[in-house]
Formats: sequence, C-alpha cells, structure tokens
Amino acid sequence: MNADADVVTLARTLRAEAERANERRVLVLAGSRERGYDRLESVLDTLSVPITATTLVGPVDRLRCEQLPQANAGELLGTTRDVIAVDAHDELRPNAVGKVVGAVDGGGLLVLLVPPLEAWPDRRDGFDESLAVPPFELGDVTGRFRRRFVETLRAHRGVAIVDLESERIEADGLTHPAPRLATAAPAPPPDRRFPAAAYEACLTGDQADAVAALEVLAEPDRAVVLEADRGRGKSSAAGLAAGAFAASGEDVLVTAPTARNAAELFDRAGELCRTLEGDDATVESRRIETAAGGSVRFCEPTAAADTTETADVVLVDEAAALPVGTLESLLAADRVAFATTIHGYEGAGRGFSVRFRDRLAEGDHEVTDCRLVEPIRYAGGDPIEVWAFRALLLDARPPVEPLVADADPDSVEYRRLEPDALLADERLLREAFGLLVLAHYRTEPNDLARLLDAPNLEARALCHDGHVVSVALLAREGTLSSDNRAMMYEGGRVRGNMLPDVLTSQLRDEAAGEPAGLRVVRIATHHAARSRGLGSLLLERVREEFGDGGGGAASIDWLGTGFGATPGLLAFWRENGYRTIHVSTTRNDSSGEYSALMLAPTTDAGRRLHDRHAEWFADRFGALSADSLDDLEPDVARAVLRSVDAEAAPSLSLSDHEWRVVAGAAYGPGLFDVDPGPFRDLVVRYLVDDPDDGDLTAREERLLVLRALQARDWESVADRLEYHSTGQCMRALGDAVCPLVDRYGTDAALEVRDRFADE
Repeated sequence: MNADADVVTLARTLRAEAERANERRVLVLAGSRERGYDRLESVLDTLSVPITATTLVGPVDRLRCEQLPQANAGELLGTTRDVIAVDAHDELRPNAVGKVVGAVDGGGLLVLLVPPLEAWPDRRDGFDESLAVPPFELGDVTGRFRRRFVETLRAHRGVAIVDLESERIEADGLTHPAPRLATAAPAPPPDRRFPAAAYEACLTGDQADAVAALEVLAEPDRAVVLEADRGRGKSSAAGLAAGAFAASGEDVLVTAPTARNAAELFDRAGELCRTLEGDDATVESRRIETAAGGSVRFCEPTAAADTTETADVVLVDEAAALPVGTLESLLAADRVAFATTIHGYEGAGRGFSVRFRDRLAEGDHEVTDCRLVEPIRYAGGDPIEVWAFRALLLDARPPVEPLVADADPDSVEYRRLEPDALLADERLLREAFGLLVLAHYRTEPNDLARLLDAPNLEARALCHDGHVVSVALLAREGTLSSDNRAMMYEGGRVRGNMLPDVLTSQLRDEAAGEPAGLRVVRIATHHAARSRGLGSLLLERVREEFGDGGGGAASIDWLGTGFGATPGLLAFWRENGYRTIHVSTTRNDSSGEYSALMLAPTTDAGRRLHDRHAEWFADRFGALSADSLDDLEPDVARAVLRSVDAEAAPSLSLSDHEWRVVAGAAYGPGLFDVDPGPFRDLVVRYLVDDPDDGDLTAREERLLVLRALQARDWESVADRLEYHSTGQCMRALGDAVCPLVDRYGTDAALEVRDRFADE
C-alpha cells in the first residue's frame, strides 16, 4: 500500500467535500515530524491551492509558503487562508490554535502535524515549560489539556486522522453533507444612505444589517459596535461602509493591531470604490483615494489616537486585540466604530467586552450595537467551528440564570475543583471556565490548559444544586530558593510568582519570595447571584482551608491578589481583609488601569512581609502622586489609601514652622503654594488613618488629592471639581485642611488655629 498516495487522496477528498459544502476540514498527521512534513509536502504539491494562500505555523520554515511561529499567530487575525498547517511537535499553544482556526476559509484545510496521539498527552513540550513555575518542575505538569484535545479530535465530525507510524487512516473526516439551498442576496433597505452597491456586495442579511448600522456614523457623536464570532463578515461590512463614506468625499481613518489585520477591510472598501468610480479611484493596500476627495487610510493604533480629530470617521478593526487604554483614546473621535470578535479571545482577551464597553456607555457617544451571527467565510454548522469551540471552550458559559437564581450563602456548597474531576465532567468544566471567561477580561484559551495542567494552580467554587455559582482561580507563589530569590533581586524573572517578583525586583525586598503565598488570580460570581455575599463567602472558605495552618503541609503565610484598581474592587477586597501594599507606576495595557497589589497575612511571616511593604507604600505614595501617579483618578487614590492598613499610616514629622504654614493656610491668611510638602504628608496620613468615617466630603477629599498630592494646577482643579473660580477652589482647600489641623495638629498648629479662630 502506498501510504503517501493514501494521504494525498484523503486530502483531495476532504478538500473537495469542504469546497462543495463551503465548510472547513481538519487533517491530523500523527507521527514523527519528518514523516508529517513528507506527507504534507505531497499534499500541497497535489492540491490546487496557491502558495500565497498557504501558511505554516511552526518553529521552522520548512515549506515554500509563509511561515509564522505560534507566538505570532495573531498576525493571521482578519486574514483568510485556504490551507494552514500547524506544527505542534515542539509545543501546542491553545491561544495560537484559536487564532489559526478562524483564519481558515470555507473550503479550506487545517493540517495538524502532531506526535503519535496515544503518546502525545504524556510528552512535555515548550508550552508545558511555561506552566512549570518555580518551585515546581516540568515533571509536575500534567497532560490533561492535550488528552482532552485528542479526545475532541477523535470525537468530532470533519476531522480526519492519519496514524503515520502504522500508515493507517483512523478517520476519514468526511461528513457527506446534504446539498445546501442557495440563499437570496439581501436587498438594499429603502431608506438607505449608502449606495445600493454597498448592499449588493453583502453576502448575508446579517452583513447588510451591519452596513446599515454603520450608516449612523453620518451623524455626529455616534459610535457603532459590531460583534461577531470569526468568519461572520464584520471586517467586510466595515470595509463596505468605509468605501461608501470615501465615495461621498469623507476621510476614513482605519486602525487595527497591524495593517495586515485590516487587509479584509481594505479589500472590500477598494472593491466598492472601483465599482462606484472605476479607474478614478486610487486603490492601494493601505490607502484608497476617491474622485470625490474622500479617502480610506490606515494608521497604527498609537498614532491613530493622536490623529482622530483630522478624520471624519474612525473604524477600529479587531478591537479586542487592542489595549483598553488605546481604545479609550480613540473615543476622542466624533464618529467611531469598533469591530470585535466575541468568542475568539483575540489578542489580550476580553478587555473590550469586560472593561471598555462600560467606558463607552459612560461616554458622550450614542451607541448602536449590531451582532452578526450568520457565517460568511464558511457555511453555518461548519464542523470545524464546532470542534474548535469545544476543544478550546470558546463558547463556554456559566449555568443559565434559573439554575442559580436562588443561590445564597445558606444554599451553596464549597467545592475543590480538582483537574481530574473537571476533565471527567464536561458540564462542570464548562460552567466554571465559562464563569471565568465572562467575568474577567484576561481569560483566554491558554488558561484552560493552565486550569487542567499547571501544578501551581488551584480552583475552588461555591455550587448551588451542583451548579457553579462562584469560582476562584488560585496560584501558589513564594517558597522560592535562595538562588531564585537572588536571581530576581539581580534582575531575573521567575515565572508564575507575580507578587514575589514585584516585591523583589521592583521594591528591592530579596526576602519577599521566601514565605508561602496563595494569590487569587480570578474570582467571579454569577450575575444572577451577585450582591449576596457569595464572593466574600468564597474568599472566607479559601482562607479557612489554606490559612492559619489549615492547609497542612501546604499551609500558606499570606493570601494576595493583584488587579486593575477601581474604587469598587478596592472596597471589596478591603472588606474581605486584604490591604494594599503597592500600586503599579504604569497603566496595564489590557485594562487601561493601574494595578493594585494587596495582601492578607495568615501567619507571623506573612504579617512581617505585609507590614514592611505597607509602611514603605504609605511613605512613598505622596511622592508617587506628584510623579508617575499624577493621572491616577482621585477616587482611586482615595480608595487605595483607605485600603492600606491603618497601622502603616506614616508618622507626621512636621516641624513647628511647617505646622504654622499648614494651620495658617487653613485658618489664617497663609498660602498652600508657599510649601505644599507638609500638606501632602498630612493628606496621606488622614486617608490611611481614617478609612471609614472621614471628616471631609468626597469633593473635599478629591480636592486634596488633585492639588495637594498630584500637584495639579489650580485652574484645572477648579474646572474638574466645578468650583466657580480658582479663588473659591483655594478657599475650599483651606477649609478642607481645617479638620486635619484639628485632629493632628501640634501645639504650634493649634496656637495658630486659636489665634485666628478668635478673630
């Protein structure tokens, strides 16, 4: 038997069926790498696929086509290929698989070059090395994710499997679909603004609806959000709208993570402009100019944020792959649209849907939402989409609302979510992971592998009638060897130890990695059962299990967390016994927020770690506020300081002269501007020292943060806080300092107070 001929015949048959059904197919070549490439080269030599429509995703450029490492698979976002081959012999990155699958066009093949399937789960690869975080070793990593991955390959329709070692076809992947009925092209809406040609170019009713939704950008202060799974034509719809606006003489600015990600948009815009203007339209890969004076031009995201005012319309493609801060800056555009993928975990994750949508809703734009459901790149019910969603849990969802609507602290059961139990119970896995996906902007396919295989991770849940209603993902950190601690101190990185890493490398505490810790990586509660204390109950149960010796040999010295700081989140963690010890000096690219680190010590060793860092943080916060944190939101600054342990409140070492300056500005004719330093120390002490019942209003505290801590000028502070004049703002600051003088003032300060109070 000629094994090479058999594989080629199988590939041709798969490809032919995929083309007839406008679906995709997977071809798994399981065996040695060399045999896999030999068969793949024979397949590519036989199939009528242009080399320009083929991509190899792997570590080595072995073919005559485009090659990308798995780490760069994101470059395929917004593009389509007839054949994509993934070499998974050295590693299998779940994120890369999710991005690659969506780029295979209808009628195309995804070819997986993998080790023998029986042995693959027991092998350890490059991705596994990233899960072996100290003090754990590679041998501690399990292969559950790949075992499940192999099971999905064997169980799903449309997946052909060839065992290259035995030269046997395990599954032919053929589904023998029934012929599909042709669908009528969508008709242009009667009250359309765009040319009829824009609608005639649409392939589905969903796409026509998306183009119609984008027509609202003809009006000022409008924003449109196009949401869809991969392959629904959202980029094409944006391109048709861009072409229509350009044909009417308007300037359209397009941005995306890379120009390549916007290729589909420019293709559709160029086709429409040629249809409308013929050769009068100038069409290039990154710029289109029309006879009407309009244009469609690409700009990198960071540069686009600085040029939104020069464009009539701004279109953002693959928006979920951009940092939230960049998305926020693009809201400066008067008319803007965002096209985003909802199940693909593009780029950084779900920062768009979890964080940015709230910012958009709070802004000045009137927002139009449009969701595309019907596939365009491939037919509905495509078996490879079904397989990918299952294999990577891209469509994981928490339990439906009626199942957990009655959950409360008395009805739930605390449960360890052991990886083997999750692997054996698909419903439990989908509920737990689905809750993490919907609740946190960073959850991505790689996290599914971490949940199942990483030795440093634990998962705990509260279940109501067996259904997950609240879940926490926990990471063991610390207990690092002296060599690892020294390496971090000297500038090296130790994976999977976020809190010890920051405390050691940035804050210069070489002993920070010695105590044992447990960081709460994620915590999420079902939306139908929030505000009932379930999240707090879950944290309490975690502390009971692991803290104060409760974890036995695996006991910990501290519980910790790190997150994008908001007043609500800081208050939640403070109420649960966690205290702030650090705030990052740069904004997180994904959330657009400054990150707060918090600790809840459980032993004396943990208390010593917490106490020294809390004191150091309180001492440096005033200086940070006037420098790297000078744009921190005042309410976040207030919440940060109120979440610092009161015992860490900095001592006030003001001289008698400094107290006279402060008291003179509060009660007499003195001026804050003469010496702002003493005021800064006083404000920090007040906000740390009195977390609940302050003597000042929220507006007065914001005033102290903006002017005394962040040193913003009087005019901008007065405008921000809506004082009628800078003079009124100055007087208000003096009034706000009065209670602080009363509480902390020395005899020298009180003497000044009494002198002017008597006048």
